[in-house]
Amino acid sequence: MSRAPGRLRRGPGRRSGADDGQRALAHRLAALLLDYPDDELLRRLPAVRAAAATLPEVVRDHLLGVVDHLAATPPQEAGAGYVETFDLRRRACLYLTYYAHGDTRQRGVALLAFKQAYRAAGLLLREDELPDHLCVVLEFSATQDLAAGTALLLEHRAGLEVLRLALQDAGSPYAGAVAAVCATLPPLAGDDRDAVARLVAQGPPDESVGLEPYGLHDPALRAPTTLPMPDPSFPGPPREGARR
Repeated sequence: MSRAPGRLRRGPGRRSGADDGQRALAHRLAALLLDYPDDELLRRLPAVRAAAATLPEVVRDHLLGVVDHLAATPPQEAGAGYVETFDLRRRACLYLTYYAHGDTRQRGVALLAFKQAYRAAGLLLREDELPDHLCVVLEFSATQDLAAGTALLLEHRAGLEVLRLALQDAGSPYAGAVAAVCATLPPLAGDDRDAVARLVAQGPPDESVGLEPYGLHDPALRAPTTLPMPDPSFPGPPREGARR
């Protein structure tokens, strides 16, 4: 499970050059593509493809690779592949705090930063969603507060890069969606690279604890979502159905 730091690879080799509107769109499309591939998402793939085509090349190509995969894969097979990728692999977890904290006491504290960012925007999460799910963070960044959402991604950049590397190593097409997000962020600097190397080598902490005593079942996390949805005409609002 461990990998030597010497195998650490740099993230996407160049910045996207995207403006704020393009970065927000990239985050929104990545959120859609990293969600479970239900009938609604598959129906919207042509609109997602058209939107991705408007983005800078380094972001566009990553996203289009995921679109191509989903468009060419039978729905049942796509769903099974999603579950195998994100539900059955410890190193391909979509919950950002897991990489640094595992299921330890410190994770509950780390989740507070996400809760506070959403509350500052006047938002609450639906009852079955944890605040550090990558799709939630990307939807927040895209539709509510790009600066605050990007700050959350940067705070957990090491975990995001470990996710990208895990998907890349597994040959998963979903690596493209995460790579597209990374391409909207500044290039990795020294401290970030060191943190990624440590996580790649060691993996998340192993201490297991119950989630309830540490805020993960705080009633504030169980309120219905109040994220206002964008114009549904394109590429469709972030879905309110349960993520797998």
